Amino acid sequence: MEQMPSTNRARLRRQGRTWTMAGVVAGALLVVSAAPPPDGGRRAGTDPTASVELLIGRVLDKGAQRCAVEAFRAELCGGLEQRLVRATAHGAGSMVRDASSRDASSRGGAGTAAHTVVLPTDAASPLEITLAGPGLLTYVTVHDGHGRYVGGELGAKGHRWANTEPLRAGETYTVRVGAQDAAGTPVGVTMAFRTAPPTEDGRLTVEFGPKPGTYGAGQIVTASLSHPVPATNPAARARLERALQVTSEPAVEGSWHWVDDSTLHYRPRTYWPAHAEVRVLSGLDGVEVGEREYGGPSETLRFTIGERIEAVTDAAAHEMTVRRNGKVVRTIPVTTGKAGFLTRSGVKVVLGKEYKVRMRGDTVGIKRGTSEFYDLPVFYATRVTWSGEYVHAAPWSVDAQGQENVSHGCTGMSTADAAWFFNTVREGDVVEVLNSGGEPMAPFDNGFGDWNLDWAAWRAGSALTPASGSPLASPTPVTPRTSPHGPSRLRPLT
Repeated sequence: MEQMPSTNRARLRRQGRTWTMAGVVAGALLVVSAAPPPDGGRRAGTDPTASVELLIGRVLDKGAQRCAVEAFRAELCGGLEQRLVRATAHGAGSMVRDASSRDASSRGGAGTAAHTVVLPTDAASPLEITLAGPGLLTYVTVHDGHGRYVGGELGAKGHRWANTEPLRAGETYTVRVGAQDAAGTPVGVTMAFRTAPPTEDGRLTVEFGPKPGTYGAGQIVTASLSHPVPATNPAARARLERALQVTSEPAVEGSWHWVDDSTLHYRPRTYWPAHAEVRVLSGLDGVEVGEREYGGPSETLRFTIGERIEAVTDAAAHEMTVRRNGKVVRTIPVTTGKAGFLTRSGVKVVLGKEYKVRMRGDTVGIKRGTSEFYDLPVFYATRVTWSGEYVHAAPWSVDAQGQENVSHGCTGMSTADAAWFFNTVREGDVVEVLNSGGEPMAPFDNGFGDWNLDWAAWRAGSALTPASGSPLASPTPVTPRTSPHGPSRLRPLT
């Protein structure tokens, strides 16, 4: 069990009683213990026998039938198990099992001892707290052993609360409920339960890219899933996407985009700011993603953005302009692809650098023995596509550089300029080609062409947008609350 913070213990002692927090639950138990109401039950005129009965509903794990929160009734949900719990003026909760035990516990009054019952629960099913008689719910908080709070919603009439965020498998949750009886007397109770652990075979994990390090302003964040999540299951995609969190300092607007069933890419709306610190984490561990499939632990990624380098080649002008943080630092005469070998147009991202590369025409479909065939050692080669497009030294074409396009698709420059470029850029830096007449750079299958999608098209690839058709659509990315400032108190509308 997570140790209760000493500040909380002191606060509870000042209220005049020690509040025994429900702790580790053997197997899957619902534990009921003392929970002082908001005013400690010491208000003048408080009836010490005041109480409110609550129905706590969960779906049993084994063979449980899923049911909507609205259908939280035993006769409608196969596998549903409910427990009747009494919240009292002195916070001494009791578990009411049937009519006879209800009578017995009522005779015990505020001093009734806490009870425990076996309640194996499915993390994917909703948690509902409903008044079983007259009264009003005033607040409900739910948190796990790590201090993460679960979002929930209190009904307009103050008679029912249900979670709006998924629970995690294999977690112990503490539930605090505050209420008023029909006379307005405050009552309270604390409960705890453990959700059933996930099966290891169904654990979905994610591997983030790039590796830790420093990258350029165009760097794309990648998420590779251990199991595919098909587009035919938009709800599962939305749950997964909500659990993948990207934060940066300074903060930027960004979004995930599903490349295929097992791959997501994340990018900001515009390029990353220079010197940004980026953190990528998964909140999937214990969360049900698909039918009986749960997330597992994944490593957090941190990387840094360096200075913002943008290299823009105007193929018609035979010139590359390199900017650092918005200022021009070098203008380079270049040659790009000639007719039949036109350089791809659009935005590309540096994928890597190789001091020496052997380039052969047959690797791109040029037959040996033809006039176009080549077999050359090439130096200071900066790769921008997986198919073999580079920015590199081309001493054999210096006379054409700045004048005409004579290459087989790469961007060639003098050895001195190529060495400077090689030593200036890093992975993730932006390389854009204009006016080449070549095919547009593909978004995903030949490097990082993600920036060639406008923002609307990029957002349409998220499972959290209206355009995606997801029932869980949201106009902005949603991230899990891994470190909340504190519980939200939900009060009924009046």
